[in-house]
Amino acid sequence: MWRPWGNKKMPLRIHDTSSPFSCSSFKDIQHLCTQDSSASSKRNANVFYRVRIVNSLLRSWGPARTWKITDSVSDPSISIPGAEKRVVVYFTSLQVVRSTFEDCKTVRSILHGFRVSIDERDLSMDSRFLNELRGILGQSNLTLPRVFIGGRYMGGAEEIKQLHEIGELKKIVERLPAAEPGTCVVCGGYRFLLCNECNGSRKLYTQKSGFKTCTACNENGLIRCPSCSCNFLFFFFC
Repeated sequence: MWRPWGNKKMPLRIHDTSSPFSCSSFKDIQHLCTQDSSASSKRNANVFYRVRIVNSLLRSWGPARTWKITDSVSDPSISIPGAEKRVVVYFTSLQVVRSTFEDCKTVRSILHGFRVSIDERDLSMDSRFLNELRGILGQSNLTLPRVFIGGRYMGGAEEIKQLHEIGELKKIVERLPAAEPGTCVVCGGYRFLLCNECNGSRKLYTQKSGFKTCTACNENGLIRCPSCSCNFLFFFFC
């Protein structure tokens, strides 16, 4: 209920405002804030230092890597004539096998970082590249990608990634001339054009024999760009 009215004085509780901290001016507060921030930064530095030490220990305790580069790099019999000043990559842009697609994507990304002339031969765009690669390597069962640098065979995805990690790939690629800036004005950098004979339909009509299959293009109705790819063609296309 209501408190009784009267002159009776009720005891009042007064909060104790005393504290170990006493400040006489604003400068003291600023000095304390500076000390607090420096202490927190030291704590963060100590944490980062401990994390760095732990990471270095984990790396040292981990299994040692042994880099194994194939001997085919020094094999003069596996080479592409006329490709001494460029990189040739056989790959696929199809995502049917994800691991193969990821390997091709990784290798192409590594090679494009060196800004050199690259002749990319997509087997999914032209199946004749498969026959060409089989003739070069002398193998029927092939995995992609396959890379040639300066006309010499360098290997597949594992070899290129290993060479890149130890810094040897950069030394090899630096011997090649730099790529010319810009893209091909004829094909826009796609390296393929629609066939001029059948316009990509793969069919030709004559009054004498009716419809027949076009032999000037590949199975996709495409031909290689004569502007940017003429100097890259191997003997299968020349």
